[in-house]
Amino acid sequence: MYRSMFPGDVFAELDRLQREIQQAFDLGPSIRGLGRGGFPALNVGSTPHSVEMYAFVPGLDPASIDVQLEHGVLTIAGERADDLSSAQQQATVQINERFAGRFRRVVNLPDDIDPESVAAHYRDGVLHVSVARREATQPHRISVH
Repeated sequence: MYRSMFPGDVFAELDRLQREIQQAFDLGPSIRGLGRGGFPALNVGSTPHSVEMYAFVPGLDPASIDVQLEHGVLTIAGERADDLSSAQQQATVQINERFAGRFRRVVNLPDDIDPESVAAHYRDGVLHVSVARREATQPHRISVH
């Protein structure tokens, strides 16, 4: 009777349900930022000369990723196809943990960035966006004579 009521792995389904509930309520600020669990996962850091961002988007065509910078706000958007639910496969999905669908991540950048010097590169499923800081805001050592 147990197997007829619960097809598949019950514990995997309970784990999935727990993750979904946790993601729904995990919107508060933490040491790692706001809204954990979004797609794509981001790493954002800064150096004295630039702001560096890495978006982990495996399996996407780089041409399908939309990167925009407007008024100090960097936006990464796109769409990932759902492999299992395509009409050609007609697969019965047992476990589906891979994100599929449209995505959009927005990052507010500091005021000292140079919007004319943005570079984006995609390699091995990682999108690297680098935004240089303005030269005028760089610290300069002044010699005293």
